[in-house]
Amino acid sequence: MIQPVTRRLPLPLVDFHVHLFPDRLFDAIRRKFVADYGWKVLHPLYWRESLAYLRERGVGTAVYSNYAHRPGIARGLNDWNLNILAETPDLYCFAAFHPEDDDGLAMAAALLDHPRILGFKLQLLVQRFFPDDERLFPLYELVMEKGKRLLFHVGTGPVGNEFVGVVPFRRLLARYPGLPAIIAHMGALEYGAFGELMADHPRLFMDTAFSFIPRLGSMFDLGGDFLERYRDRILYGSDFPNILFPREDEIDTLLNLNLSQEFYDAVFRDNGLCLLRESGQTLP
Repeated sequence: MIQPVTRRLPLPLVDFHVHLFPDRLFDAIRRKFVADYGWKVLHPLYWRESLAYLRERGVGTAVYSNYAHRPGIARGLNDWNLNILAETPDLYCFAAFHPEDDDGLAMAAALLDHPRILGFKLQLLVQRFFPDDERLFPLYELVMEKGKRLLFHVGTGPVGNEFVGVVPFRRLLARYPGLPAIIAHMGALEYGAFGELMADHPRLFMDTAFSFIPRLGSMFDLGGDFLERYRDRILYGSDFPNILFPREDEIDTLLNLNLSQEFYDAVFRDNGLCLLRESGQTLP
């Protein structure tokens, strides 16, 4: 009898989608989750506890982000980012930016010189501007000049508004076809439309966060062929700690797809390390 092949996770993992905020801002975000959506996060942990939890469960390198939900707070967030990067080795950051801040671009230029700031996170659902807002063009050009990257929450899942979706993101790529961007959540919920962008835009990556959880009822649906075709451009991300279900659910779902071992090695470790090296990191 032929035994099924058991796939393994490459350890330590590289988690490319973690959220870390100052404690009071974490509290405010979680209160808003409950008030607006009725969501209660599974792990109401602060940043040190969150990292300890992940380290105890096989994560080595963690890449986190935060975002400025309104003008005037990005500098404070980024000062906090610099402090925790100084305190914590093997931690990398997509920093905060808001286009209405007068000092935003100067701040961004200084931050991009930091070796462990990989670029900027734009959370378009919350920040409420379009990805092709012309106020962002100088930021994009600066990021490309510095050899860094952008992380976009631009899909319509788990909820959407007029600022997210594939249509405004296509407009952005028409202007910057070589934009070095990561599409969070595999482009949920427009998986197919965002997936089509991968062929023509080789600098696009996707991350898995919140996209492989069957109990949600809206799981990634492009199939194993797509995942194998783009296995060198997909990054594992847990979305930790503001998750509604155990992070192991997503890992188990991916393992149960029984894709190639090359897929698991690439997605859970090697692709993340490759992007870190691309941004100038010296890694083993």
